[in-house]
Amino acid sequence: MTMKRILIAFQFLTIIPLEIKGDVAEEEISQSAAFFPVAGVFQGLLAAGSALILINIFPSEIVSGLVILILTVSNGGFHLDGLADTFDALAVKSSGDGAADKEKRLLVMKDSSSGAIGVVAIVLAILLKFLFINSLFSGHSVLAAGFFLFVMPVFSKWVMVPAMYHGVSARKDGLGRIFLDNVNLNTLFISTVSLILFYLAAALLLQPGSAGIGSIVQLFFVLFALLYIYSYASVKFFLRKFGGLTGDSLGATSEISEILLLMVASVWLQHYI
Repeated sequence: MTMKRILIAFQFLTIIPLEIKGDVAEEEISQSAAFFPVAGVFQGLLAAGSALILINIFPSEIVSGLVILILTVSNGGFHLDGLADTFDALAVKSSGDGAADKEKRLLVMKDSSSGAIGVVAIVLAILLKFLFINSLFSGHSVLAAGFFLFVMPVFSKWVMVPAMYHGVSARKDGLGRIFLDNVNLNTLFISTVSLILFYLAAALLLQPGSAGIGSIVQLFFVLFALLYIYSYASVKFFLRKFGGLTGDSLGATSEISEILLLMVASVWLQHYI
């Protein structure tokens, strides 16, 4: 049963063509959220592994661009699409009728085409990631850069789980509703334990800092607290704007969390490496 839920998480978050035998119940789909960090490990290994290899061949600017390309391709741009749709919906001007505004925003979000604001959101997100990832290589250990590139997608996949736990669905249908209606405290607990274990394993293997394991553990608590608060704040924000969360807003939450993590990483490297 656990393996099936892991496969569902990979099928949902990556482009890996996995075949899942038998019928898949809504409960199994929602409980796969417990293993979102596992899918993040796959992306983290791709990002860190490719960066550690490519940095010996290309300048850091090119490596940064290729890492972003690899991460985007590995999940089919799934979350970037959600980011664009979410910002297109947020761009809808208020008419003074709160209920009508929420419905209009949800309709805009469901539109398959991206508007100008959505395109700008994607461009800015990629630009900020590029700048922060490139800064990881500037005067710092390559292993330190690899560490943050590994934990970035692990955290960004995890950050959706507390949002699902605290949030409610803005729609009565859709895949997002399955997660939002069914993710429970046990799911959140398992995903958080996985996050901690993967983070510590990466820290011990890559040894990203010269300040010691204590500093790296402190960094975890900073990242965990920041991203949990961010996740909860996102829930409240989307509740006010859309009446709840959707799959697109969860994707947007994940994308923005990567930028926040890279921002903290940049500050930490300046002070501890």
